[in-house]
Amino acid sequence: MINYEQVVLDLVTPMVDDKKNVSVQTLSSLNENEILLHVYANSDDVARLIGRRGIMASSIRQMMSVASRSEGKIITIKFESY
Repeated sequence: MINYEQVVLDLVTPMVDDKKNVSVQTLSSLNENEILLHVYANSDDVARLIGRRGIMASSIRQMMSVASRSEGKIITIKFESY
């Protein structure tokens, strides 16, 4: 089983300035096949992770959805600032 929390953290950490204040948490979902991840960072770093017109966030979501297909899971990633 893939540790999605760690994989997302490894993906986003190199992209942020404040590496100590970035975290990823798995939250429960009503759908048992859904994995809900929240990425927390400073507001400037969240803007960087989302990117212009959401391109960076879409890329991260797409990479993770490809990884989760082998387990038949749906992944949802939300970006939040502290």
